[in-house]
Amino acid sequence: MQIKCGTDIIEISRIKQSIEELGEHFKNRIYTKQEIEFCESKKKQKFQHYAARFAAKEATFKAISQLLDNKFDISFNQIEVFNDSNGRPYIRINDFEFKEIKSIDISLSHCREYAIANVVVLM
Repeated sequence: MQIKCGTDIIEISRIKQSIEELGEHFKNRIYTKQEIEFCESKKKQKFQHYAARFAAKEATFKAISQLLDNKFDISFNQIEVFNDSNGRPYIRINDFEFKEIKSIDISLSHCREYAIANVVVLM
């Protein structure tokens, strides 16, 4: 059994700028419909949530990178971040089934300027 991890940190202003300049094209390329609805529901803090989800996707790519090896072409919006009924985030990788992955755990955090994600994958 192996433990793989990935971490990513992003400036919230970069995500805000991308959304404001590229609009729906950027959002639809990176996020799923459910993620967009969730982030938009956060009103003034929506960019923090967009950034945290972006960081989560990057951290997930880093954690599962050894499984990709040019065999799979996964896009950002195929890695989806949800929250359970207690608000705890979790990851789902859409359209792919990695038999090697036993579980994925994620932690998200953000402040005024940065968002960070840590992903741990048990294989």
